[in-house]
Amino acid sequence: MRLGVLDVGSNTIHLQVVDAHRGAQPIPATSHKTELHLTDYLDAGGSITIDGIQELTSIIKAAMAEAAKVQTEEILTFATSAIRDATNGQRVINHINENCGIELSVLSGEEEARFTFLAARRWFGWSSGDLMVIDIGGGSLELATGRDEEPALALSLPLGAGRLTHNFLKDDPFTSKSARELEDYIDEYLETPSAALAEHEVDKVVGTSKTLRTLAKMSQDWLGDSEKRLTRDCLDEMVPKLLKMKASERNELPGVSKTRAHQIVAGAMVARQTLHAIGVDQIQICPWALREGVILKRLDWLEV
Repeated sequence: MRLGVLDVGSNTIHLQVVDAHRGAQPIPATSHKTELHLTDYLDAGGSITIDGIQELTSIIKAAMAEAAKVQTEEILTFATSAIRDATNGQRVINHINENCGIELSVLSGEEEARFTFLAARRWFGWSSGDLMVIDIGGGSLELATGRDEEPALALSLPLGAGRLTHNFLKDDPFTSKSARELEDYIDEYLETPSAALAEHEVDKVVGTSKTLRTLAKMSQDWLGDSEKRLTRDCLDEMVPKLLKMKASERNELPGVSKTRAHQIVAGAMVARQTLHAIGVDQIQICPWALREGVILKRLDWLEV
């Protein structure tokens, strides 16, 4: 069947369409992605503004039109932390569903972690043993660990790269004071989760998300490492370099889109502090993440 998934995230609205059937690897058919940083559309009370709602609705309508063009049989739709945490999130959902003719629902942070863990488990297989999965999004950080397809522990923390950039990092280049405050905030937030994760055995640590893939590519370009992994040592070198850069310099970094360049510093800081907190030297990059997990779970329910 031709199956689509519409991911309304904190940074992008991404339609991914695959050809798939139960028990087979999903084959990409088409992808339609529009970047929209919803944190830029939050008012002082934490609500998404009218302009933000209208922009979001227009983008989703365009994505649904693209899905129709390629004769998508079924579309799974979900929203993540930006709408989940907005004070008017339910009103935004109601507006979108009424105007776009879909049934958009909000995933909880734990559900995000569980779907992403499933994708990583299927990608690396049973031989990878006990997995730990790290996913850095625009609004949240998901952590999950376990030996099965369902994680034994799934956590979601408000440590997304876009959220932290918006709340902490100031001026151009970012000030040392704002960077220290952000680092302290990340470390404090990770204390309890890292203690909980330490109670679980881990054979392989995996990283998903655009942020981690971008950082791995940067470590390859800057430091000659492999884009299939990201090490703590590389992050220790990269973060100070990124903090010294002006926005115009980050915009020119290879592999970093101009719309994401402003938050790559916070993403690198979250990655670095997370690896330090859980005592991990390196992570392997997994190309599958949340959207693939949602697709795989849906395929599991299809009749053979």
